[in-house]
Amino acid sequence: MSKKVIFQGSGVALITPFTEDLSRVDYDMYEKLIEDQIAGGTDALVVAATTGEGSTLSHEEHVEVVSFAVKTAAGRVPVIAGTGSNDTNYAILLSNECEKVGVDGLLMVTPYYNKTSQEGLIEHYNYIAQRVSAPIILYNVPSRTGMTIQPETYRELSRIENIVGTKEATGNISLISKTAALCGDDLAIYSGNDDQILPLMSLGGKGVISVLAHVVPKVAHDIPALYLAGDVEGSRKLQMEYFDLCEALFYDVNPIPVKEAMNMMGWNLGRCRLPLTRMPEAKREKLRAVMEKHGLTA
Repeated sequence: MSKKVIFQGSGVALITPFTEDLSRVDYDMYEKLIEDQIAGGTDALVVAATTGEGSTLSHEEHVEVVSFAVKTAAGRVPVIAGTGSNDTNYAILLSNECEKVGVDGLLMVTPYYNKTSQEGLIEHYNYIAQRVSAPIILYNVPSRTGMTIQPETYRELSRIENIVGTKEATGNISLISKTAALCGDDLAIYSGNDDQILPLMSLGGKGVISVLAHVVPKVAHDIPALYLAGDVEGSRKLQMEYFDLCEALFYDVNPIPVKEAMNMMGWNLGRCRLPLTRMPEAKREKLRAVMEKHGLTA
């Protein structure tokens, strides 16, 4: 029997807006962002994760952001909280607190900095899975963590009942193909790269956890939705049409460019917290040119 899939389609990796002095979360703007995403067709909200600057949220802020998203979404779309950590016990603590406020799932990045072995990954995730109740989506992003979940490790992890999916941001189609072959319906695969939604869908993927969705939520929704509906050519055309925008949103360290892009659209979302800084002017102008090409500037 295959596992329950938390969502299909586009889950936005939602940014966290801060006040001008960066001291607090701007919840008025956060509510507007959530409503805009739901109205635009986004299928799930992934909050307080990498793009949501979860690493610079205090523990209290992290739980508050998740709680606010759950209350604002009010069951209209699933809310998945970023609760991964390189401290196994802290990942459990944070996950349990997010479960109390009603999240539908947990996004858990691999341990970073201290890292671990493949055997350590299995033990880490198994230990967590036994102590949380919400379904878990793994997050494989070696460019940030310095380690990769191997297909054989995925197979072992997919045997754990409440590990239901993975966000794959390796960019390695061969690795993802092998993972899909080994895990089948025991592991839902989501693209972690907006420029690879269609290739992953062709391997049986369920959708994307998207940065692109901030600026064109309907497009991010439609690329996987068209594929799932059997319109492969329609999906391909959209993927190709917006390839340059997918690329432009990573001209600098995420989420620096997407906050700049949203500001260009008139959102007034301000800056990222340190250590992330403003985009250099040359990169900002390159981003603006792509945004203007797609008619997205205010």
